[in-house]
Amino acid sequence: MWSVWVFVVPAFSPQGYDLRWWLLTLLSYPLFLVLFCGALLLSPRRAPWCALGMIVLCIALLPWYVSGLSYFVFGCIFMGALVRSALWRYLALLAVLNLLLVGWARWLGYPWTALAWMPLTTLVIGILVHVERLKQAQDCALRLSHEEVRRLAAVAERERIGRDLHDLLGHTLSMVALKADLAARLVTRDAAQAAREIGEVGGIARDALAQMRQAVSGIRAAGIAAELASARLLLETDGIGLDVTIGEAALDGGLTAERECAVALVLREAVTNVQRHARARAARVELDRVDGRLRLRVVDDGRGGAMVPGHGLSGMRERLAAVDGTLRIDSHAGRTCVEAQVPLDGAAA
Repeated sequence: MWSVWVFVVPAFSPQGYDLRWWLLTLLSYPLFLVLFCGALLLSPRRAPWCALGMIVLCIALLPWYVSGLSYFVFGCIFMGALVRSALWRYLALLAVLNLLLVGWARWLGYPWTALAWMPLTTLVIGILVHVERLKQAQDCALRLSHEEVRRLAAVAERERIGRDLHDLLGHTLSMVALKADLAARLVTRDAAQAAREIGEVGGIARDALAQMRQAVSGIRAAGIAAELASARLLLETDGIGLDVTIGEAALDGGLTAERECAVALVLREAVTNVQRHARARAARVELDRVDGRLRLRVVDDGRGGAMVPGHGLSGMRERLAAVDGTLRIDSHAGRTCVEAQVPLDGAAA
């Protein structure tokens, strides 16, 4: 869009749209478009060469082609890819390029009025584009760091689960094997003792099964504090602001592990829905105690409207129902509120 100045500038020059301008435009503008696409699409190591090509194109055509000044502006903006890490280096590069252009144009006889706008234009637009480029690079690095944290956490959790299962099952299975071998040897000599050994094998297996179920339930459990931290990471990485309000006595105990897990998983599901579907700019999580119950509210300023019940909502209701909790969803245009309540220990369901 901004390359329209290539076709506007001749209207302010004495020569206007003469034959030479048309011929040079037909030769240079397609080349400029190729360089422009290269500056956008090529790798960061090759793209600056396309920007340098735009500047060289301007310098070479300047004796006969005033519209080439527009190529210079584009070249200066794309040259920012050369100095991705420091703004002052980019400013120094802009100063050198503008001095070169102004000196060359003045030697060719260009008036100051035709050149005065060039340094200011390249400086303002170049800084804006360069700062935006740095911001995108930082966002990308932040996303990569978050993904690395999640990956390392997953690896650590897998290693912990492996150690727990090894400690839990290694001794138990060894004992089962020994008892089974002993029972096999006693079958022909002492049937009663063999029967007792087989009975002990069954008891050991049942104990191992109970311990396995307990370990799996611990692996699947989720804490409210951990889910709040995960929610902030998920939403703010996606550009959604999160405000968390926790009442003074909200997390002072009185909540069983099963109910805390249910509330934490509802929080996870609600935040995931905000990130995936709500198109929100901000969200708020509130935790407080109301009449002997823990209340969780997740509010967002997304599109809202009618909600189609799915596996996520059904899962939230089922988890809460299993611990005598309730779920209420209030959704309309511009606002959605998910409210979950579970009774505290000693409170009536």
